[in-house]
Amino acid sequence: MILFRYLIFFTILYFCPGGSFVRAEDWPRFRGLNGSGLSSGGEIPDRFDESTALWNVSIPGTGHGSPVVFGEHVYLLSAVPVPAVEPAEGGTPGKGKKGGKKKGNGAAPYQWQAICLDRETGALVWKKDFKQQHFKGHRFNSAASSTAAVDEDQVVFAWGTAAQLTVVSLSHGGDLQWEKDLGPVVGGHGFGGSPVLFEDLVVLNNDQEKQSGNLLALDASSGDLAWTVKRQSERISYSVPCVYSVDGRDALVFVNWQHGFTAIDPEVGSVIAEKSVFNLDTNERAISSPVVAGGLVIGTCGFTANPKHCVAMRLKDGLWEEVWRVERNVPHIPSVMPVGDRTFLIDDAGIATCLDTLTGEEHWRARIPGVEGSIFGSPVSDGEKILFLDESGNAHLIAVSGEFKSLGASALGELCRSTPALADGVVYIRTASGLRAYGK
Repeated sequence: MILFRYLIFFTILYFCPGGSFVRAEDWPRFRGLNGSGLSSGGEIPDRFDESTALWNVSIPGTGHGSPVVFGEHVYLLSAVPVPAVEPAEGGTPGKGKKGGKKKGNGAAPYQWQAICLDRETGALVWKKDFKQQHFKGHRFNSAASSTAAVDEDQVVFAWGTAAQLTVVSLSHGGDLQWEKDLGPVVGGHGFGGSPVLFEDLVVLNNDQEKQSGNLLALDASSGDLAWTVKRQSERISYSVPCVYSVDGRDALVFVNWQHGFTAIDPEVGSVIAEKSVFNLDTNERAISSPVVAGGLVIGTCGFTANPKHCVAMRLKDGLWEEVWRVERNVPHIPSVMPVGDRTFLIDDAGIATCLDTLTGEEHWRARIPGVEGSIFGSPVSDGEKILFLDESGNAHLIAVSGEFKSLGASALGELCRSTPALADGVVYIRTASGLRAYGK
């Protein structure tokens, strides 16, 4: 009986990097536990239509950030365009996207909202409004492209404008615990990073352009600055860090075009090791997020039509060691998807590649049928199937297999540029107008 209870306990709790416990049915940050994209809490549905739909709710405003799931709630960030102000008599109305009145630099006004929904029904539990700011970014970016981070104590949201990088901590009941202004964001594409909760820290990749950014950590209970690491980046990054445990030591790993792979000691914010591994002769940007698999950290970097690189690194004796590299059909925006001894790349145009996780050897490469438009979100998996969406709103499934097997696609009929969340077999998909839940 004692052994039985012990096994049941560990079927619902998983030990997380950083010493905390997360239930199998939670999805606490961008791409879930440690950014792996992998859930062990249930099986992905075979299709996404009325037969598997659990609920579909409208979300005000815009946002490409993913939902996170913790306990009974789903959390996400949205940016609501502020309507243009009617001019005084004889004045000239401002003209801006989505009805907002632009500033002289083309930025439009938004009000950010932190939103909490009931996990079972999609009903609004609470929303918290924050002050209006002006945002300008790439046409495929949004003013709320950041994904929250959540644990048993709080949910943390971040968003950035040219004037201010804002990080806030809310209780699970929606009460503001702290709010921090971390200074301006320099980068013409706009902000798109996501926070990570690790032990007693909120960690954020704040790589910016013109060498004006940094890596930073805040005290999770107060928001006070714990440490910063100065950077020499010339391109704003969107890569979300992961925790890499090696030789009995935890490191925070960041990926950046110029710095390459950087391992940070989370206790003091010092650089353990850093190695530049990408092409410095062409403009590149780290958008996808690194993942840990098979004792390696796998990350990508590139830029549109320029070559793109997928590199697997190992930290050994305090130094980074390159284990393998792939430079064909490497994704620029989607993150890679390791599942056991196989790692799957799904590039922006819908070409999938299956590699050996430990060696990088290619098992197969195939074009996924029915992909319409580019792929902006990252894949997720239940260990048997891999799910991703194209921007036209088609949900694609492929098998975790040593040979290519398409498992079909479901048309949601709406723009989608976000990464799904997967918790306890339920898939949460953010589209242009709202959030949907599907399950068996």
